[in-house]
Amino acid sequence: MKIQRFSKIGFVMAAAGSAVGLGNIWKFPYMTGEYGGGAFVLVYLVTIAFIGFSVMVAEMLIGALGRSDTVGSFEKLAPPGKKGWKYAGFMGFNGIIIMTFYSVVIGWIFYYLFTLTTGLPETTQEAKGIFEALVSNSPAVSIFFHTVAVIIVGYIVQRGIKSGIEKINLLLMPALMLILFGLLLYAFTLDGFKEAFSFMFEPKWDKLNSEAIVRAVGHSFFTLSLGMGAILTYAASLPKEANITKTALIVTFMDTLIALVAGLVIFSFLFQFGAQPQQGPGLVFISLPTILDNFGTLGIFFALLFFLALAFAGITSAISLVEPVVQYLIDRFDFTRTKAVVFISILYWIVGVAALLSYTKSYGDIFSVAQKPLFDILEYTTDSILLPLGGFLIAVFVGYILDKDRVASQLKKEMGNRLFTVWRFSIRYVAPIALVFMMLNLIGIIKL
Repeated sequence: MKIQRFSKIGFVMAAAGSAVGLGNIWKFPYMTGEYGGGAFVLVYLVTIAFIGFSVMVAEMLIGALGRSDTVGSFEKLAPPGKKGWKYAGFMGFNGIIIMTFYSVVIGWIFYYLFTLTTGLPETTQEAKGIFEALVSNSPAVSIFFHTVAVIIVGYIVQRGIKSGIEKINLLLMPALMLILFGLLLYAFTLDGFKEAFSFMFEPKWDKLNSEAIVRAVGHSFFTLSLGMGAILTYAASLPKEANITKTALIVTFMDTLIALVAGLVIFSFLFQFGAQPQQGPGLVFISLPTILDNFGTLGIFFALLFFLALAFAGITSAISLVEPVVQYLIDRFDFTRTKAVVFISILYWIVGVAALLSYTKSYGDIFSVAQKPLFDILEYTTDSILLPLGGFLIAVFVGYILDKDRVASQLKKEMGNRLFTVWRFSIRYVAPIALVFMMLNLIGIIKL
């Protein structure tokens, strides 16, 4: 089957769109706030450089050499006698598991965009009440906006590589960066910016505990969309003359920059009015709208811009989560793209409805296991087990299974001998050990 090709800039924007998601703008700031700022950020940046970048190059390499769906690429590249490695390609299904709850969160963002035009909550209690009413008491509203998210993502993916995925990323990624950097320019004028910068970039080592280190390593990996087959699937459509190393470096840089900018913007607003950064997952949905209310009418404008940026980030990541399985169904079962998209969309929509109902007061007990909501089970399973496992398999496959001469011939000309030696050491030893340790720690087998 002929695979459509991205343009060079189209691939960079699509890969960056896959990496830049809710993890950058929602999760990174609240984790930075929870774990003390600068020290957490430093560990995050180090692991991005020595683990995230290495695994991204490896995943792009598999896609660029395999030129197939996730399963097909591993199957083509595995040497004789080791074709069982094709099963590593089923990491592409991780994205659909993530979409079962990711589209629910995108739906919440759409809801906030819809309601913010009427005004912002004046108190944290009021903001908390709005969020809890949506999540716990309004399943019909959540299902409606979840459905809207599924339809939008499905439509884009159905349009294909050139007309859908590339085109929307060429539109939304520049718009996302324009919004965030516009908010950053305004943040520069606030007295809270200096305190925000100090909080994020001056390490306070007493705040850096073992849990913070593990979470920083885990998030640096999660935020790059690695281990779910998205980057691999996109790389199968990479132009043949593209430089894998340079492309991975650009995507990693853009992803990290946007996370840092989002953190500076949020903390500048918080510190401007004396709020505390340790707000947890409710930082964006509860604390930020309340703080922005202090700006009056301008606050509503800022809130709309920020949630619009969140929506753009969510959509660009969501389409990359769906595409690997769509491509698998097309390649393996001769599905049309439309049939594959409809089938997958219905599947994760149904599970997504069950996930959002697990948070409601009326149906929570029905859709929970051992008193743990299905939403939390899905999120924990992907974050703690499936994505790190996918990254581990990528690192081992490229580091030990894929023909080393083939790897060297592709990457040495891009990296040079010295950088290639460092990268190969990282992909063979640093990344696998770190990922195994992270998985064992998160599932409680070992503790620091």
